[in-house]
Amino acid sequence: MPKLRGEAFWRETLRSAHYVVAPMVDQSELAWRLLSRRHGAQLCYTPMLHAQVFLRDANYRRENLYGEACAEDRPLIVQFCANDPEVFVQAALLAQDYCDAIDLNLGCPQMIAKRGHYGAFLQEEWDLLQRMILLANEKLSVPITCKIRVFPEIDKTVKYAQMLEKAGCQLLTVHGRTKEQKGPLAGVASWEHIQAVRKAVSIPVFANGNIQCLSDVEECIRKTGVHGVMSAEGNLHNPALFEGRNPLVWEMAEEYLEIVQKYPCPLSYVRAHLFKLWHHTLQVYQQLREELAKVKTLEGIVDVNRELKLRCQEEIANQKEGEKPKEGLPFFHWICQPYIRPGPKERCKENGASGTEKGVRGKRALEEEEDGNSELLSKNKQKKKLRNPNKSFDPSLKPKYAKCDQCGNPKGNKCVFNMCRACCKKRAFKETADCPGHGLLFKTKYEKSLSWQSSQRVIQTPEISRREAVDVGDTAVLAEAGDS
Repeated sequence: MPKLRGEAFWRETLRSAHYVVAPMVDQSELAWRLLSRRHGAQLCYTPMLHAQVFLRDANYRRENLYGEACAEDRPLIVQFCANDPEVFVQAALLAQDYCDAIDLNLGCPQMIAKRGHYGAFLQEEWDLLQRMILLANEKLSVPITCKIRVFPEIDKTVKYAQMLEKAGCQLLTVHGRTKEQKGPLAGVASWEHIQAVRKAVSIPVFANGNIQCLSDVEECIRKTGVHGVMSAEGNLHNPALFEGRNPLVWEMAEEYLEIVQKYPCPLSYVRAHLFKLWHHTLQVYQQLREELAKVKTLEGIVDVNRELKLRCQEEIANQKEGEKPKEGLPFFHWICQPYIRPGPKERCKENGASGTEKGVRGKRALEEEEDGNSELLSKNKQKKKLRNPNKSFDPSLKPKYAKCDQCGNPKGNKCVFNMCRACCKKRAFKETADCPGHGLLFKTKYEKSLSWQSSQRVIQTPEISRREAVDVGDTAVLAEAGDS
């Protein structure tokens, strides 16, 4: 049966999906996908998988895709990051029987994507992307899709989308931000870019960006004309977003934890989801935030979740008539709701002089008094300060390290070659030399090896003589040697 393409693929295989859960690193695992599907999501993506690792590591395949089959988890698109056509296609061939399409990640803007040379950092390499999609379209039995970020220029974004369509992409997800728009600099996604792409291509288009509630989804579809809308942050803070509901946080948390019992995943995933769900409440109950961060078992996480629920129920019981949500929230903190990421200026105010205004501690930087001077320290630095009160974080007091003659990294203080350990090891091995400063003893070990081989030859010589004596029947020689 020939594979479906374009509109037919979206309509028949993806069942005309409008509500889509985004691919999220370590956050769109099976348990979370099932929770989202139960509350309105019609299509889900796996977390971003690394094609090279997926190809070589059977455990990675089993943990991320080959686990327990779940009929409820369809339609499903598997997303890969890759920068080599052959590697991408070989990994996709191993995954295609477990999904309905393969997605190429061209939207990740994080530093890890820059270092690995994938995601949004491939968006200028059109020749490479054409080769990857052409080969995938030719070899795979399921359609190939792409998720992209936009260029600042609408015209270039449109040409980019048309190039991907021509190469064989059957569905395009457009995140309406550039690769520079991330974290506090994220800003508002451009639906204008998305609308222009939708008009310029004939394949289905999904929109991504600015989705915090169901009304945003409906407005986005109306303004851009896209086939569906994808949500990441909005879904993490409210898995019932696509139902148009704002449920109690503990209802979603308890349901998710029950699913995790049946479909286990790493504890770090579970903890991260509860940090998102309980985000606003954990700004109020800082002690429970610390407990959630430290707990080492799923049972411990369940206990923290239960305690958060009890604290909120106590607040509800003691609520005064007509009382309104605090901190400018649209709902009380125990209700699932959007988290609006602060911009750079707002973040500075949030972590400003007081740092503890209204009992809510800033997330990243806190005030620390030292010798009468106020100094902003991150949480990690404060922990180091507790372990070592005399520790200073003044850059001017940091020791100046001599550099390695080879690479510029700090050299070993006692290195005989004036190098860092890595460069020293290469040189010492090449020259069969010793460097006691780095504990590298290639020369000494080589000399010991020669000495041992020499001693073995001396020991073996009389044994050979004795064997020869036996072969010729010279028992007298054996007797003189002490054998009988």
